[in-house]
Amino acid sequence: MTTWPRTSIEDSQVSTPTKQHSHFTPASYIPSSTQVPTFSFLPIIKMARRYDSRTTIFSPEGRLYQVEYAMEAINHAGTVIGILASGAAAPAPTGEDPKTTTTTTGSEDVAMSDASPAATKPVEPVAIKKGKRRTGIVLAAEKKVTSKLLEKEEGTGEKIFLINGNLLSGVAGYTADANSLVNYSRNVAQGHLMSYDTDMPVEQMVKRLCDLKQGYTQFGGQRPFGVSFLIAGYDPHHQFQLYSTDPSGNYAAWKATCIGNGNSTATSLLRQDYKDSMDLDEAIVLALKVLSKTMDDTSLSSDRVEFAVISTDEETDQPHVRIYKPAEIDELLKAQGVTKVPESETAMKS
Repeated sequence: MTTWPRTSIEDSQVSTPTKQHSHFTPASYIPSSTQVPTFSFLPIIKMARRYDSRTTIFSPEGRLYQVEYAMEAINHAGTVIGILASGAAAPAPTGEDPKTTTTTTGSEDVAMSDASPAATKPVEPVAIKKGKRRTGIVLAAEKKVTSKLLEKEEGTGEKIFLINGNLLSGVAGYTADANSLVNYSRNVAQGHLMSYDTDMPVEQMVKRLCDLKQGYTQFGGQRPFGVSFLIAGYDPHHQFQLYSTDPSGNYAAWKATCIGNGNSTATSLLRQDYKDSMDLDEAIVLALKVLSKTMDDTSLSSDRVEFAVISTDEETDQPHVRIYKPAEIDELLKAQGVTKVPESETAMKS
């Protein structure tokens, strides 16, 4: 007489065979998995972690952890600042004579009134052509990868990219992901130009880019893009526009904003100093000021800064994109008093 040992699963309802028969096997007396309480093998502490590995599974709190982790990667990237300079006239103070108008010519404001002939005398000429305030968008970015051994080519960078003649982008996050999305955006813009013989509207480009980003959060087997964009552009209908996008596929329009590791500090500074009547020259000064206060080193140099401006040509009224070269950035920083003194000059002074 042969007796089979009890199984390792403690179950009082499972009987132990006392006799072996030819049609019985030891496996036939092992309970199926449906008889085993599943909660005993899944500790509650480890249950929340199973939502981390799947992009398409919501947590009990309604969160997509992989998308949140992708957004967190943006907070460790270099800062990118975007400022829209509309050049709108400042509102008249309360209680001012409604007949009095203010004409802005560069840095001087001349008040002209029908009741005051003396106020209409000519003023000194200013440097701005046609008496118009320059409008446009400024993008300033902090480069994280800096080395004297890096090969620097004209027109190349890791933070600011040209998409089309009317579109400019600044990125924060994984550069490889940014390169893929920039190439996609360029193909979309060129396809629109070929089909309609006109530049692609800014918001339409932003929507196409965000549709692609959102698709990578909805299907399994792929991860979200770990990069955020600042897209600056111009179209005849809505003039200059500044948008931000995130890995989830959301986008928003801004007058001034910041992405990257110093976004909280930069945002508070922009709230204090930004004005709706700001022109392009004032926006350039503000962008450099904010960038110098958000970076670790307050003395800036072309090795750590990328700079670009999109504006309109005064003669043709067509959009014009200018990405500053390293020598131009150093000259701009020197003019604003935030440049870094070269080590050779420091050694000579000492």
